[in-house]
Amino acid sequence: MKATKDMFVADVLNLDRGTIPIFFKHGLHCLGCSMSHGETLEEACQVHSLNLDQLLSDLNEHLASVGAEEKEEEGA
Repeated sequence: MKATKDMFVADVLNLDRGTIPIFFKHGLHCLGCSMSHGETLEEACQVHSLNLDQLLSDLNEHLASVGAEEKEEEGA
């Protein structure tokens, strides 16, 4: 699983709730807002003047670590 700029904020949250602190760290505190269901990561970063590349990097680092943990559990 990987986050892309075209994904809706809500879709990333549905992938893994562990992404919440990452959104907060980057200044996206309105995750329950109705816009999160119709706003892409790219649009959210534009509206809030945030660095999209850094947000994607942090989200995907987290999602990759979660994916690795899941694979380890499957192999155990």
